[in-house]
Amino acid sequence: MAVFKTLRGYRKEYAVKDLLSGIVIAAVSIPISMGYAEVAGIPAIYGLYGSVFPILLFALFSTSRQFIFGVDAAPAAIVGAALSTWGIAAGSEQAMVYVPMTALFTGLWLLVFYFLRAGKMVDYISTPVMGGFISGIAVTIILMQVPKVLGSGSGSGELPELLRHICHAIRQIHPLSVVLGVVSLIVIVAAGKLIPKFPMAIIVMAFGVLLTCVCHVDTYGVRLLSQVEPGLPKLVLPRFDQVDISQVMGRSLMVALVVMAETLLSENNFAFRNGYKIEDNSEVLACAAGNLAAAFVGCCPVNGSISRTSMNDQYGGKTQAVSIVAAGVMALLLLFGTGFIGYLPVPVLTAIVISALMKVVEWDLAKRLFQVSRREFYIFAAAFVGVLMLGTIYGVIIGIVLSFVAVILRKSNPARTFLGVIPGKDGFYDRRKNRYACEIQGVKLYQFGESLFFANIKVFQEDIENCIGRDTRAVIVDMGTVAGIDITAADRLALMADSFFARGIGFYLTEHKESINEQMRALGIGRLIEEGHVRRTITAALHDAGVPDPYPLKIPDGEGGRRLHSLSAETENTLEEFAWAFGEDAVNQIEKQVHAIIGQIHKIPELEKLMEEGLEGHLDTWKWLGAIDEDELVRRVELHMDELPEDMLEGKNSAIIWKLLEERRERIRDRLSREDPEELEQLEAYRRKLEQRLERQNPEAARRLREREAAAAGRMAKLRLQKRVCEGEGKCDENV
Repeated sequence: MAVFKTLRGYRKEYAVKDLLSGIVIAAVSIPISMGYAEVAGIPAIYGLYGSVFPILLFALFSTSRQFIFGVDAAPAAIVGAALSTWGIAAGSEQAMVYVPMTALFTGLWLLVFYFLRAGKMVDYISTPVMGGFISGIAVTIILMQVPKVLGSGSGSGELPELLRHICHAIRQIHPLSVVLGVVSLIVIVAAGKLIPKFPMAIIVMAFGVLLTCVCHVDTYGVRLLSQVEPGLPKLVLPRFDQVDISQVMGRSLMVALVVMAETLLSENNFAFRNGYKIEDNSEVLACAAGNLAAAFVGCCPVNGSISRTSMNDQYGGKTQAVSIVAAGVMALLLLFGTGFIGYLPVPVLTAIVISALMKVVEWDLAKRLFQVSRREFYIFAAAFVGVLMLGTIYGVIIGIVLSFVAVILRKSNPARTFLGVIPGKDGFYDRRKNRYACEIQGVKLYQFGESLFFANIKVFQEDIENCIGRDTRAVIVDMGTVAGIDITAADRLALMADSFFARGIGFYLTEHKESINEQMRALGIGRLIEEGHVRRTITAALHDAGVPDPYPLKIPDGEGGRRLHSLSAETENTLEEFAWAFGEDAVNQIEKQVHAIIGQIHKIPELEKLMEEGLEGHLDTWKWLGAIDEDELVRRVELHMDELPEDMLEGKNSAIIWKLLEERRERIRDRLSREDPEELEQLEAYRRKLEQRLERQNPEAARRLREREAAAAGRMAKLRLQKRVCEGEGKCDENV
């Protein structure tokens, strides 16, 4: 696998901006990483440890030019909350075992996701769920940090417990700690609005160290961070025998899902805005590598950082060279500059963490959802409150369950309407949105805007049943947007078709994709296709229902009578409907129709009358088909003529049948020559293909067919001559 993909073709003009951005990212990461490490329940120095090798490993595999990896809010909060749930004190020796083990299993889960190519899973986590979840975590951490600003230790648990911690801290408030924390927070927030590109957090941190050095604020009761030894992080080996594996695996699965979802969603957003593409699966591998590296330096799980990536974007970083520079600067700090850590007041660092978390809370998203989609706002709020009140796991579960409920509710009440026609225009129009769209007399045109399944088939049925009137002769459903049918809907469609048939009302499903026909056959309602309830187009269904063209319109009172001219069904229906309706079984279905026609011809008592009336007066097969299908069907009937009884194949009966079939084919040709010359060319080409195919596949049948055609033509010529002669002599009897 290729590594450092973003450094390929590196340009020297990138170097200055990448170097500057890397230094800024490292500087900003110092207070933020230290703060989040404390949130996760480990000493602050481990936040710096997690900003060296994990960042390098992420940059090694990442395809994102800008994204910055490191110790971040969501994983730290989940781990910190988990420690509280497990009864493990933050900073304890037990916490120092559980936290890196959680990072290890997070990396392993992400590795599993990589091999399963599971990056697409994030597509099933909605923005309201993710926004509510992240916001709930951010507010939870802020409430955990408030007691530290007041001079006490960190809070823990869910909202009720956190509020009790805050109340207890208020009773023991330390005024100087409050002043340091509040002033630091105000300065950082104000600078973020006035000079957003300026890294004020670094200045505030330096000012806090200076206060300790000059004013010795620790002598007045202000808590400081613990002193640490200089040097790079040491290797930390997993201690499987000292943790509850099931607990760690369960919580790390949630962390892995959050890391993958938040990182991929954010990376794709930055990539889209800056005009490049990322490889989702490579990013999952990069996240896995980063978390495995974090585990082996004793750090908490790490994640992509939106705030630091935004800063990288502001300073013009172009490649993952920014991450390499940031990791290098952090390594130098660990080797030569850790002395300042023991001088940093805890309230100042806490203010830096709170200011960073305030940017994570999705207030703008909540406001936008409230304005445009109350249902999605409630999902956001449910995930948010769920995290606050019940913890991270239940918050996510509530949000995801509500998302699926919202999807079902939306799909159970989809957009649907009744269609009409506008005089002088082709097509069918929503009657609610087009005041001039009129209903076709006796016909209900219904359009359904969602897949048919158990939750909406009742709505579908009720809409149609409620619109039926005394004069309704056909119901035609436009299923152009229906992508699928489940077994509940399939059974209901069959019942509706039977019910309408018993009431003398035609019921048609039209305009859908061929795959719906495949589903219908698989679900056991393929008979609807064979019975003619499934048509390729609305126009074909209207023709099948016997609605005359031009269509009679049902005009509102006072607007007079109008009729709409449109293309005929057979002209409009120019594709092979059998292939659309029956798929791979099309040839067999054509053969079934051929045998049905042969059987009907056999039952016609007086063939002579057909010379005036035509076959279509006695057979309903023609109106089922488009022009090309019908032409092929007629030709196949001619091929099967030898299946008729002998008495029908001799003398004038045979000639009459041949004549009628040929006339039908010529009528198709003549009509297309008038109405659609391009379709006529397609028909002629198709006829030639059919004859060539017959010649190749069955030369003997082709020869017999030509002989029969010639014999029938000869007999018809003889009959015409006899008729002219007897008419001239005035001696024609009824047999002639």
